[in-house]
Amino acid sequence: MKIYALLENISNDESLACEHGLSLYIEADGKKILFDTGASDLFAINAEKMGIDLKAVDFAVISHGHYDHGGGLKKFIELNETAPIYISDKGFDQYYSGTDFNVSIPEGLAGNERFVLTSAPIKLSENITLLNCNERQAKYYADTYGLNKLVNGEFIPDDFLHEQYLIIEENGKRIVISGCSHKGILNIMEWLQPDILVGGFHFFRLTTAGEDALTLDKSANILNQHNATYYTCHCTGVEQYEYLKAQMPKLNYLATGDIIEF
Repeated sequence: MKIYALLENISNDESLACEHGLSLYIEADGKKILFDTGASDLFAINAEKMGIDLKAVDFAVISHGHYDHGGGLKKFIELNETAPIYISDKGFDQYYSGTDFNVSIPEGLAGNERFVLTSAPIKLSENITLLNCNERQAKYYADTYGLNKLVNGEFIPDDFLHEQYLIIEENGKRIVISGCSHKGILNIMEWLQPDILVGGFHFFRLTTAGEDALTLDKSANILNQHNATYYTCHCTGVEQYEYLKAQMPKLNYLATGDIIEF
């Protein structure tokens, strides 16, 4: 299988633009998959430059209901007229950072017949499964970092029930694709036990000093115990990645334009 980073916060290729967001193109189990669409149309512009035909995508997955993962949905719907788009049945709810910054997927998209609203595990092909782990008990604390949802006019801490994960079984390996790991990267690893984890760790709000550094140290220690290979990106933070990398030999960064193959 191959994973192409269409869009991430930084770029290793001067010809490819970047933004705060994530979009991956995946070829696995005979399928062509789009995982997230970034915050704008940039993922599509980069895909064309990388020689990837988004019209040929078999299905798309939106990891959770934030604009930096679903902001390019309108563009994808315009480019690809047939692929179903799997998104949580809570994916179009209203989500905020604090109470002032609306981080929801742009309005006007909900209700499109192309969307498949998910709430339970679903098989997307023989070896590809999409699930949300909402029924599983969290072993580790996961900070919301001030992210909220708006319910009946009131802001309450986001429980991230709208977040889902893609599991691919191929070549004897179990690969998990996660957008931001808002339920906690330590919990996701505990629940899904992948050989390879691709996605953000949502550590970018932590510093690399004091109590925050201790949190990163603890996380690195636990992640190392899984004997997995990690390709992280986006909300992990570059400074935080560099700090973790010094302790995690199997940690790698996935930037715009990068291609990984298993």
